[in-house]
Amino acid sequence: MDVSTKALTRTARNAGYAVPAVNVFDELSMRAVIAAAERTHAPLIVQISVKTVRSSGTAFTTDLFRALTRDVAVPVALHLDHCPDRRVLDDVIAAGWSSVLFDASDRDLDDAVRETGEVTIAAHASGVDVESEVENILGVEDGVGSDDSRHAYSVERLAAVAEQTDADLIAPQLGTSHGLYKADPVLLPERAAELAALTDRPIVLHGGTGLRASDFRAFIRAGVSKINISTAVKHAYMQASLDHLEHARETDSWDPPKLVAAIESAVSGVIAEHVQWFEADGQADRR
Repeated sequence: MDVSTKALTRTARNAGYAVPAVNVFDELSMRAVIAAAERTHAPLIVQISVKTVRSSGTAFTTDLFRALTRDVAVPVALHLDHCPDRRVLDDVIAAGWSSVLFDASDRDLDDAVRETGEVTIAAHASGVDVESEVENILGVEDGVGSDDSRHAYSVERLAAVAEQTDADLIAPQLGTSHGLYKADPVLLPERAAELAALTDRPIVLHGGTGLRASDFRAFIRAGVSKINISTAVKHAYMQASLDHLEHARETDSWDPPKLVAAIESAVSGVIAEHVQWFEADGQADRR
């Protein structure tokens, strides 16, 4: 891909905003989030889960992304989210995506460091950036992850691992988790700030759905420049589908294109709102 995730997020960190990194799972959701980026003149990272890659195929996903972004004026990167599977990583790297997240949080530290270094060498040889996760972010997303804290390290160790492996972005545990929150999380923007003081590598916030605008701003001020959103897309997609289908049943009016339009409008609206919270609106015009 022509757009570098590392470059987008480094620019964002230096300018004091965060790039929205949005998980999509089909053409409708991908089209909708790209439309939101165009509407708000914001840079965007389209994220794909391992589950989606396996079901849709790397070649199809790559071709779909290229078709939908061919005439888009804002920078849009394509990123593989949470992937512990080296075979999937190799396939995506060969396809030339913008970046991959090698999720080594299920490995002991020695193995995580060794394998992250191997992935980074292979990825950089193909012009692909690498996001590194060696301590696990809580929650299960599309079949990957854990609700238990398996590995946790000091910020000094995280910065040293990133330096040793030459990873481009760092995904630390910052008090967030994947999925919907059942109680207010104990957020750790101060931990992001401590890590940012040790490295100039972009810092990634996972589990963004459900946080307040003020929470996002606190993390951005602390040095976070990539914020992941997934659950909000799924909720908007499904709720718009439900509302439209219930209305269709009540009125006995069955028009699939209107259902598609309703879904795209709902998802695009949710992401446009997050773009503003991340202070990324209009930033594509300043590149």
